[in-house]
Amino acid sequence: MRPAPTHDAIVIGAGPAGTSVALALARRGWAVAIVEKSVFPRRKVCGEYMSASNLVLLDRLDIGDAWRSQAGPEIRRVALFSSDTNTEAPMPGARPGPTAGDGFGRALGRDILDTLLLDAARSAGAEVFQPCRAVAIERDGDCQAVRVEAIGGKSRDEATILRAPVIVAAHGSWEPGPLPSQLEKKGRPSDLLGFKAHFTGSSLPPDLMPLLTFPGGYGGMVLADNGRMSISCCIRRDVLTRLRGDLASGRGGHVSAAEVVEHHIVATCRGAREALEQARPDGPWLAAGPIRPGIRSGYKDDIFRVGNVAGESHPIIAEGISMALQSGWLLALELGTAAGGQAEREAVGRRYEAAWAELFSTRVRAAEAIARIALGPGGAALMEAVVRSFPRTLTLGALLSGKTRAVPGFG
Repeated sequence: MRPAPTHDAIVIGAGPAGTSVALALARRGWAVAIVEKSVFPRRKVCGEYMSASNLVLLDRLDIGDAWRSQAGPEIRRVALFSSDTNTEAPMPGARPGPTAGDGFGRALGRDILDTLLLDAARSAGAEVFQPCRAVAIERDGDCQAVRVEAIGGKSRDEATILRAPVIVAAHGSWEPGPLPSQLEKKGRPSDLLGFKAHFTGSSLPPDLMPLLTFPGGYGGMVLADNGRMSISCCIRRDVLTRLRGDLASGRGGHVSAAEVVEHHIVATCRGAREALEQARPDGPWLAAGPIRPGIRSGYKDDIFRVGNVAGESHPIIAEGISMALQSGWLLALELGTAAGGQAEREAVGRRYEAAWAELFSTRVRAAEAIARIALGPGGAALMEAVVRSFPRTLTLGALLSGKTRAVPGFG
């Protein structure tokens, strides 16, 4: 006789994608397990901005009021900071929500947001295994068995085996690993590597979110919670390698990748330089990647995928958190009230993939087009010229990126 399932669903990863699906299912009475490798609170490489259209979803997940009370100021203007160009335009507003100010997005540190979501999932009844790593997924009749090992545990013999008919991969796309849902990563010179840091004392206007372009990369800045300014960026691996060698040679010794990135941005982007002139670091720079933008399978090997592992846009459009939250919600909508057998899960997978593509494919492609221009030869200069002549191009870009798009299931 096969062992009975321990849960209705097992979610691997407790970022916004994983916790949104876990929380939605737990509130419907599902027995949900969440496996998360990191101890919270923890910082992440992330722009931290979230569009206002997500507020109705956060309210449904019962963290809307907490998010409003802690997030940074409303972002009412978007800008391009490139070389010596600083050009601004209005940020398009979303349909107002139940609370004044819900028409515009704001930023909240991932250390705070992810903790709010995970605490809500735990309160809704989800069982949290943390810090633990899922190291294997194997077929077990109509269920799958997930082998979970405590990080820092003394022996592999102490692993916990969880069983459920529904497995959700929400572990992101940046780290390789043994699970069938994890992506193979081979380094390429053109890889985009992600970096992120917080600063206090920045002179960045509180309602402004600029796009930064600089040779070999792009980034963004936004004022988040507690006076922290978040700066995140991507830079090509080959450009970083060359810059690191040049800077180390000039300084006569080793320099870190983070030093190189900050030096490069400040040296080549006037707007960023001015915003950081009097600012102080609030914690170390973080690094991650390489980033793999694109649309992938939402259901494969009888594993559902949400967040970056299902597909991700270039971070140039600042829609990562929105896509993560909404992909988890989409999957929860499609799963309905019963797990069913594999044939039913396959049908759910097809519906989920179609809904994902309908909601996100335009913004993924728009982000790719913008990133290609920013990273291509002469692309930054072209963007500067267009935006200087037509500042509202920035507003149009924000619209194409989905910042006012309603979340499915809310009318």
